[in-house]
Amino acid sequence: MTDSRFGRKGWTPELMKSQEGKIFVITGTTSGTGFEAAKILLSKGAKVVMLNRNPKKSEDVIASYKNELGNAIDVSYITLDLGKLASVKKAAKEVLETVPRIDALMLNAAIAQVPKQVLTEDGFESQLGTNHYGNFLLQGLLFPLIEKSKGRIVTVGSLGYNMGIKAIKFDDMNWDKDYTGNNAYSQSKLAQIMSVYQLQDRLKQAGKTDVKAYACHPGSSRTSLIKTSGSLMLRITFGLMKLSPLTQSAEKGAYPELMCATEDDLDEKGFYGPTGRSNWVGPVGAHKIEAHAKDMNVAKKLWDLSEKETGLKWAI
Repeated sequence: MTDSRFGRKGWTPELMKSQEGKIFVITGTTSGTGFEAAKILLSKGAKVVMLNRNPKKSEDVIASYKNELGNAIDVSYITLDLGKLASVKKAAKEVLETVPRIDALMLNAAIAQVPKQVLTEDGFESQLGTNHYGNFLLQGLLFPLIEKSKGRIVTVGSLGYNMGIKAIKFDDMNWDKDYTGNNAYSQSKLAQIMSVYQLQDRLKQAGKTDVKAYACHPGSSRTSLIKTSGSLMLRITFGLMKLSPLTQSAEKGAYPELMCATEDDLDEKGFYGPTGRSNWVGPVGAHKIEAHAKDMNVAKKLWDLSEKETGLKWAI
């Protein structure tokens, strides 16, 4: 199933209205799809608050945006390391104190394919700790402001949810046995996507339909994600893939999250990304998501565990 509402070209930023007066909080904007998403929103008049690990890179990115778009743009940053719960709490506190509204929280940052098991300072496998628990806590802490703003939460998942283990390994979440970078990554992205649909259910049950939650993915985009944390062999393989038509630009990879953050009347049940070959490239719209990502019994168990591990009971 592909989404035909945007025509043969799919959704592109040309369809985006002016975003003046709107505020977008985006994680991971120093490169790749996050960098492109923030730039496009700024070009449409939005205010962007970037949440990044590296302050120096954040400063450089702001300089780059101003050089291209002019000094009048409204862009700032707050330092955040999703792999550290203390950092997430500190950044969320700063957002709540300094940002008056959130029209969309765009959870773009991730790490991928870490070749050997690494634990975060909180004791989680690094990909699960960063991609899932860090994002889970950030959303939960910022939820009151998002709710007040009648805003959205956009989770940038990955087709990786369906490329490794297709389950949540509740008996060994940290992969103390049989660790592989791919399976651990797959579990972390599956956890993220499952939590989107679980959040939708909880919002519906609470009668809070003003807040929208969307799941999307960038397809096979030419970003630095694998280069940052993947193994040497994987980096070489993806480096070769980047030369083929099986990949697309980081800018095109940003389109699904931009659509989910700005487009009116999108079906929350959809999974948004490229609709072409293997959903790696092509026009952006809704496409099929495998049943295991919407297993509500597993998703509820995961939610309860995530609240326990992050120490945050979501106020829904």
